[in-house]
Amino acid sequence: MGLKAVHFGGGNIGRGFVAEKLHLAGYEVVFVDVMDSIIEQLQKTKEYTVTEIGGEGEKVNKITNYRAINSKTHENDVIDEIASADLVTCAVGPNILKFIAPVIGKAIDKRTAPKPIAVIACENAIGATDTLAAFIKDSKHTPQDRLSSINDRASFANSAIDRIVPGQDPNAGLNVKIESFYEWVVDKTPFAKEGHPEVSAIKWVDDLNPYIERKLFTVNTGHAAAAYYGHARGKRTIHDALQDSEINKIVYDCLSETSHLIVKKHGISTEEQKAYVEKIVKRISNPYLEDVVERVGRAPLRKLSRKERFVGPASQLAESGDKVDALLGAIEQAFAFLDVEGDEESAELSKILKSTEAKDVVGKVCGLEESHPLFSKIVPIVEKVQKNTK
Repeated sequence: MGLKAVHFGGGNIGRGFVAEKLHLAGYEVVFVDVMDSIIEQLQKTKEYTVTEIGGEGEKVNKITNYRAINSKTHENDVIDEIASADLVTCAVGPNILKFIAPVIGKAIDKRTAPKPIAVIACENAIGATDTLAAFIKDSKHTPQDRLSSINDRASFANSAIDRIVPGQDPNAGLNVKIESFYEWVVDKTPFAKEGHPEVSAIKWVDDLNPYIERKLFTVNTGHAAAAYYGHARGKRTIHDALQDSEINKIVYDCLSETSHLIVKKHGISTEEQKAYVEKIVKRISNPYLEDVVERVGRAPLRKLSRKERFVGPASQLAESGDKVDALLGAIEQAFAFLDVEGDEESAELSKILKSTEAKDVVGKVCGLEESHPLFSKIVPIVEKVQKNTK
């Protein structure tokens, strides 16, 4: 029997990154989703293409050898597939992990294969697999008398992923247009006994945290800062935003602050981090990606949360008494990203700002306690946004 991976999430990152790399590594991919339209398209279509876009031109990969299951209507089929698979991955968004955990938990408990299944969450969040594992190990999803042996049936590994998926052509169907550059780093320590899955696209490391924070606090911080400032100034794409000299400088100022943290905390050299920043700004400036600022800026509540791209590095810098001025500016622009069409979180943020006192907003949205040194710096920012949006 060949290799099999079950992947939750039939969206662009699922089809265009995770499934692409698993397909190229020789896996049959079983897509799992609750979106009827996506599942039906995958079931009716035997192949789709992934077009990688880079400075060297375009490369097209044809993706085949996949199936698709609707977990909303065929949960037992999903359980059976996971129980006999080698790998389970997901790209559903951090807020959806709690919803996919029950079916994965049931499948792991049913598993009888001699080798544990590898579980890797491919989300833009720190410790996403740990979060998923915690939901799976909840007593509602895994019998308590089976918890002590769950590691015999599953190995949970955190990962860091980096690949830009721009807005897609309106008639693309299942085909995905994606950046050619990618980085997929996974913690190999959970596989010390059995050995990690063979996926050539994955970089296996002993310490994942430096990779996660460097990526999140450089790629995601810079990308989102350009999006929020670009939105405020009427720019259409990230490329357009970064052609504005003021926005360009602001983005570099934000990354100067996060670079100070990364160099100090993880022992990465100043020269290496500077080169990384230059590479990232060049990537997100790519005019061929057509990355619309509203798409990049969507979900501001998540992006303003405690461990995310702005508050995450700013809180650590503030604790050390280091400069956070540029990050505070980006935080203000994120709070002002309100009532954007098609973005539920921007509408929810608007409601919160209209109904909640500034101090409570900082606690609720940013996850900061009043005693934290960053708290008092964000409160006046929230008050300013509230005043300007009345």
